Amino acid sequence: MLRIVTTISALLAGIALLLMGSGLLNTLVPLRGATEGFSDQALGLFGSAYFAGFMLGTWVCPKLIRRMGHIRAFAFFASAAAACIILHVIHVDMLFWLLLRLITGMVLVGVYTSIESWLNTGAPKERRGRVFAVYMAVNLGALALSQQLLQMENPLANLMFGIAALFVIVAIMPVVATRLPQPEILETTTLSLKALWRAAPVACAGAVLSGLAMGGFWGLGALYAGRVGMDTGQIATFMSLVIVAGALFQWPMGVLSDRIDRRLALVIVAGIAAVGGLLMALLSGSTTWLLVGAVIFGAGSFSVYPTVVAHLIDHLHKEEVLSGNAGLLMLQGVGSAIGPALAGWLMGVTSTLMLPLYFAVMFAASALFSLLRWRDTSDRIVEEPAHHVSMVTTSPEALEMVVDEQKPDEAAGPVRTEAGDDGIAR
Repeated sequence: MLRIVTTISALLAGIALLLMGSGLLNTLVPLRGATEGFSDQALGLFGSAYFAGFMLGTWVCPKLIRRMGHIRAFAFFASAAAACIILHVIHVDMLFWLLLRLITGMVLVGVYTSIESWLNTGAPKERRGRVFAVYMAVNLGALALSQQLLQMENPLANLMFGIAALFVIVAIMPVVATRLPQPEILETTTLSLKALWRAAPVACAGAVLSGLAMGGFWGLGALYAGRVGMDTGQIATFMSLVIVAGALFQWPMGVLSDRIDRRLALVIVAGIAAVGGLLMALLSGSTTWLLVGAVIFGAGSFSVYPTVVAHLIDHLHKEEVLSGNAGLLMLQGVGSAIGPALAGWLMGVTSTLMLPLYFAVMFAASALFSLLRWRDTSDRIVEEPAHHVSMVTTSPEALEMVVDEQKPDEAAGPVRTEAGDDGIAR
């Protein structure tokens, strides 16, 4: 395993450096935008434009990668991202920033697709799940560390945008130097929304509601922390704690998800996220308690999407997993694109405290819907149950690294089923 990680270390270093830059940018945009006089509604639209670009990129970027090859495509996308970062300070205008956020979302999904399809071929089939775990750890670790870069300088200074762009530019170097063979990206079909809903309505609802909430967090979370009186260091700590808590708690939440009815697991993780959002609203006057609320929110919120993915896979045949995941990713993307704009509008017409309340409502709705569906005794697992896999939303290529482990042989371990006729998980 160590030899495999060493082989793909250039790719991991490239994505880590790029996420340091892009993660910093995502926090800088709402903070700087607020000082430039942009309304809460406009700041929310910036987040929505980013996720709309992300969705658009899932269709456009694979074609460009097939045309240019992985190395040139990675360099192309990363260069475009760096240019967008610098352009934020060259021309400050709402419509121009909206365009920049749209393009940034598009090119970053191109980066993810390049790296993830590369990792698929860089690791043996039987080790892809472990490689994926390392990749996710690098993702979350880089995102958490990127928030601490806020403490290097005043986050409102142009220099911070330059630092973000520098990380993205340097990320190109290890990737273009790699000697790994370039893979071929295959076309990924998408199950119809009707088929997805018929297979797993809880997963569909959970993906949309999770996207609505987390899109709002990524787009406006740092702004909320600043509005309730946190200084730069505290804002960095707030954002990092949510991410780190989300990363650390995915393992115990995953164990729970694999041992009980997946719908009940979703009730628990979404309920924890809702409680965290409520605490962030009620205890915003105390920095310490606000950070406690952030930890609880991160612990639950980051586990919702992996749980809905596992629940969907429970209800699909192996040959449908990739197309089903692509459809679920699209639903998550729709929610993420709408979430920041909706949350920003609510903040604008009410108050700053509406943001964590908005998180609480979205996750509470997910928990309630899952609870209502929990008693549905007609729900049945197709083939063998999936394993919960810690993940963040990236590209459709990501799940291919673990798809073979999602439908394990019965000999690999005990089989968990959904609720039986008496409603009790076996």
